[in-house]
Amino acid sequence: MMYKVTLSLHNEKGQRKYLNQEERLRFFEVTLGYGLPKRLFCQLLFYTGARISEIYNLRTDSIDQANKTVVLETLKKRKRGIYREIPLPVTILKQLESYIHKLVCENQSVISLWSFSLRTGSRAVKEVMTKAGITGVRSCSRGLRHGFAVYAVSKVPLTMVKKWLGHASLTTTAIYLDVIGEEEREIAKRIW
Repeated sequence: MMYKVTLSLHNEKGQRKYLNQEERLRFFEVTLGYGLPKRLFCQLLFYTGARISEIYNLRTDSIDQANKTVVLETLKKRKRGIYREIPLPVTILKQLESYIHKLVCENQSVISLWSFSLRTGSRAVKEVMTKAGITGVRSCSRGLRHGFAVYAVSKVPLTMVKKWLGHASLTTTAIYLDVIGEEEREIAKRIW
């Protein structure tokens, strides 16, 4: 029997699964109090909307300073080796350049950006969420991804958001147009 998958920005109890822009900014502010590796890990999630496993799999050669992008392997595809580039702000690129330079000098080879486990990275995200006062179903890396997408669709074309998120279908990305709260009010202001 085939079941239709229904994508929603709310769970079965009606709780929002995404961070609103105010929560996203609080998350970012809290990251500033962390050491460089965990701060960069969390800020890359904030700036890219990537899946936590995609950020975790970054290597020292994943940052393209010339193009000012991060190159991510899209991990939810049926086959490996599908990459996408996401632009990054100069501020985080400079921090990444310094961090990567230190790693390469110490190791003389291409290595993972992170010396901690995925579980530790996930715990760091959860800790930042707690310190930022973000609780509930949205207080995880997926909530940050959804929040990135909701904010992005209010500012850039849907096709660009689709590319950045690594979605195969525009239909999947279109769920982020179904926003509630301040994001919806901001979109509605365009027609008032």
